[in-house]
Amino acid sequence: MIVKEVMRTNVVCASSDTKATEAKNLMTENNVSKLPVVDNGKLVGIVTKNDLLKAEPSSATTLDMFEISYLLSKLTVKKIMNAKVISVGPNEVVEEAARIMVDNKISCLPVVDGDALIGIITKSDLFHMFTEMFGAREKGVRVVALVNDAPGVLAKVAKEISDLNANIISAVTTKQGIDNKIMLTIKATGLDEAKMKSIFEDAGFEIQDIRVN
Repeated sequence: MIVKEVMRTNVVCASSDTKATEAKNLMTENNVSKLPVVDNGKLVGIVTKNDLLKAEPSSATTLDMFEISYLLSKLTVKKIMNAKVISVGPNEVVEEAARIMVDNKISCLPVVDGDALIGIITKSDLFHMFTEMFGAREKGVRVVALVNDAPGVLAKVAKEISDLNANIISAVTTKQGIDNKIMLTIKATGLDEAKMKSIFEDAGFEIQDIRVN
């Protein structure tokens, strides 16, 4: 799956001359914590709710409310935004987008075509995608097993499940830091827990967890 299949295109944005108070209102009204900053269709920065909080006078200030309001009314997004934006292209694979977010400790990525903002992908979008990948909305037998990292491992159990007219709704492998071993997670419908367990045990796989959910 690629980014353009997951991203949101109705992006709430600010411009560099948007007032900080207006940006704060945009975040509140749209229930977002970040605003890409776009000038003439070009992505030039990003501003976060935390940036806005840092820009507000501290509680120890000697300014009165009128002075604070006046200063905030003059403050623009350009003065507080981060101009070094980490972004991603629409044809990037979603797992790379997820890696970029994790490695950079960020919760969203603007999606750009050249310099033009065309969408945004967030952690929430990725969580939704991963939910679908694992078949979390469908009831079935889910088994997790430690298996050899070798060709034909998945085919070994997939044929047995297919021969029973059962259906695999998700299959995911993850590295475990163990030499030549991976964790295989399969969820299937059309068979019971006992039969799934028998298939994996007959294949010589080390079952870590099995359940109906």
